[in-house]
Amino acid sequence: MRLAVGALESEVLLQFLIEAVVLSALGGLVGIIIATAASYVLSGTMGVPYSFDLSINLLALVFSAFIGVVFGYFPARSAARMDPIEALRHE
Repeated sequence: MRLAVGALESEVLLQFLIEAVVLSALGGLVGIIIATAASYVLSGTMGVPYSFDLSINLLALVFSAFIGVVFGYFPARSAARMDPIEALRHE
């Protein structure tokens, strides 16, 4: 739709990449929250000390965002290169 109203290919590519990074980073953040809660509960149950390492969790979040870039680039590139008339015809 954006291509049909005059958006540039680079703008469409950037939009798709930003969406992919935000979604994958949000998924990574939710995963970190769930894993932290489960670790806290299980450490109390098993009687072992709980340790939260911020650097490991930040690395997991960055890796999650990186996966969004890697796997979002090719669909974004193909969407940005589509002919607007053909894209609208099939949707």
